[in-house]
Amino acid sequence: AEMPGGNRTVVTHFILLGFSNLSELQLLLFVLVLVSYIITLVGNTLIMVLTTLDRSLHTPMYFFLRSLSFLEVCYTSVTLPKLLAGLLDNRSISFTGCATQLYFYLFFATAECYLLAAMAYDRYMAISHPLHYSAVMGDRVCLLLVAGSYLAGVPVSFGQTTLIFSLPFCGPNEIQHFFCDIPPLLTLACADTSLTEAEGFVVAVLVVLAPFLLILVSYAHILATILKMSSSEGRRKAFSTCSSHLLVVTVFFGSGSFIYFRPKSSYGGDGDRVSALLYVVLTPTLNPVIYSLRNQEVKRAARRALGRSVSNLQG
Repeated sequence: AEMPGGNRTVVTHFILLGFSNLSELQLLLFVLVLVSYIITLVGNTLIMVLTTLDRSLHTPMYFFLRSLSFLEVCYTSVTLPKLLAGLLDNRSISFTGCATQLYFYLFFATAECYLLAAMAYDRYMAISHPLHYSAVMGDRVCLLLVAGSYLAGVPVSFGQTTLIFSLPFCGPNEIQHFFCDIPPLLTLACADTSLTEAEGFVVAVLVVLAPFLLILVSYAHILATILKMSSSEGRRKAFSTCSSHLLVVTVFFGSGSFIYFRPKSSYGGDGDRVSALLYVVLTPTLNPVIYSLRNQEVKRAARRALGRSVSNLQG
C-alpha cells in the first residue's frame, strides 16, 4: 500500500518479538504462561460462580470482586493467547489485529484501574463509616460504580488507539513486546511522536495516577480508623478485609507505572517485558488465589457448593 505524499510502503502486519531473544527458555515460558492462564480462567470463573450462587456473598464487596474477576478473564484473554502463540513461533499479527488488541487491552486495563479504586472506596465506607455503609453502598450505587469503570475505558481505548494507528508505520515492523502496547508501537512510527507521547502521558495520569491516588486516600482513612480501634481482634479483622485488595493494587499499579511513566527512548529492554508480565499474567493469576485463600467467607461458600454438588450426585 502506498502512503499519501510519498513512496514509502505502509506496514501491513507486525512481528511480536516477545521473548524470542530467550530461545532456550521458550518451552519453559510457554508452560508457565499456559498454567497461569488456566489458573486465571478457572479461579476467576469459580469466584464469579460462587459469588453469584451463594446468597451470603450478595454484598457490595463480592459484587465488586465478581466484576473484577470478569475483567481479569477478559483482560488476560486479550494478550495471553497471542503470547502463547508467539512462544510457539507464531509471532505475526495483522495491522488490524494489532489495533484491535490495543483497543481491548486499553479498555479492560482502564476499567480495572477504576474498579480497583471503587473497591477501595467500598472498603473505606465499610471500615470508616460502618453505620452509613448499607445506606450509601446500595445496589444502585454499586452498579453505577462498576458501569462507570467500564465506561471510562471507552474514550481512553478509542482515543489512544485512533491516535496511535493514525501515525505512519513504514518499517521496521518488529514490536519489542509480546503484545501491541503503546510504548513499543511509538518507537516504530515514522513520524514525530512527541505530541502523541504527551497526550499518552496525560491519559496515563488520568487512568493510572488518578485512581491510584483515590486508593491511597481511601487507605489513609482506613488505616487511621484501624489504628483508633480499641480491640486487637477488630483491628485484625478490619485489616484482613483490606490486605488482599492492597496486595493486588500494589502489583498492578506498581508494574504498570514502570511502563507508562517513562520516555519512549528508554523503552525496549527485557525489564519492560518482565514488568508487563507482572501486570498481564501475575495479577490476574494471584487475584483468585489471594481473594479465596485469605477469605473465610469464600472458603465456606465453596464448601457449601461442594456439599450441594456431592449430595445432588448421591441423590
